Amino acid sequence: MQARAAVLRAIGQPMAIERIRIGPLASGDVLVKTVAASLCHTDLEVIEGQLGLTLPAVLGHEAAGTIAALGEGVTGLALGDPVVLSWNPHCGGCFYCRRAQPILCEPYLANGPKAVHFDGRPRLACDDGATLHQLMYLGGFAEYVVVPAQQAVPVPREMPLDRACLLGCAVMTGFGAATHIARIGWGEVVMVLGAGAVGLAAIQGAKLAGARQIIAVDPNPARRAMAERAGATTLCDPAAEDPAALARRLTAGRGADAVIEAAGVPASLRSSVEAVRPGGQVVWLGKLGVNAEMPFRWGALMQEKRITRSSYGGARPAEDFPLLAEAYLAGKLDLDSLITARIGLEEINQGFAALQRGEAIRSVVMFP
Repeated sequence: MQARAAVLRAIGQPMAIERIRIGPLASGDVLVKTVAASLCHTDLEVIEGQLGLTLPAVLGHEAAGTIAALGEGVTGLALGDPVVLSWNPHCGGCFYCRRAQPILCEPYLANGPKAVHFDGRPRLACDDGATLHQLMYLGGFAEYVVVPAQQAVPVPREMPLDRACLLGCAVMTGFGAATHIARIGWGEVVMVLGAGAVGLAAIQGAKLAGARQIIAVDPNPARRAMAERAGATTLCDPAAEDPAALARRLTAGRGADAVIEAAGVPASLRSSVEAVRPGGQVVWLGKLGVNAEMPFRWGALMQEKRITRSSYGGARPAEDFPLLAEAYLAGKLDLDSLITARIGLEEINQGFAALQRGEAIRSVVMFP
């Protein structure tokens, strides 16, 4: 079948809206009609050339839609089911999967740089028949997406899919960092560095976990205001006050019980290990270029501090996505304020320009 998609053909260049070929479905595949797909900084890193993705490619890995067709052997899904797509398929039997670390699944890591399907074979083609690659096993900036069935996680039919798509990356990563990785406990003091989509989700996760005090750090006053609405109790402009000094001042000199870094800048990464108390937990969600070197003060790393780099917040998509959707429907999780704009596929390049300028939390492409 054919569909429209935003195709990236050259680093640093705008994406072109093209007709592409999709399928055929192999055993275990599902075809998803995309309803909404949001713009993430990881997509922007590909456009800027930081990730070295094979081109041409369809980007987009935060997407939601409805099941349009089922491949042979697929069970547990039906035509029309609303689903959120996960970018972490896993084999279930490799060294890491057997150790409950699906984000490190060996076939997943081996095929990811090739930007093809999980089995190593492409499912997309350009209109002239040339292979078209998929970012993170998805390629959500297309009218239809082919994924292994395990990547399509059903959510309640009442869930608006423009909000549901956010669960697939940013919200899962931030919320999961607070609940699965940091395991924030009742009455703890938490600092979140960076109040973009991921940081705002981390703040909400810390609040629901029972944190007594949540310190939100961001140089942007509008984002600090959003952090306060999300549940932050103390706001910090890092240009005006040292976050680590603030954390110690609020905790009798000890530091925060947990620090979640969601900005991905050197100053923020350094602050994360300075601000956490001895024996506390640091979770790094932000990232630098893969070859960047990062200096730290050695004394800040001592005293039994635990530092974890997390790419997906310890995600268990089949369990977590429906629970997050139910939390939204119950009014316990705010997704509405994370959406800065709803745009058409033809506006996707303008959407990424706004993201690059720091003007957007999440712009969501809406498909008719």
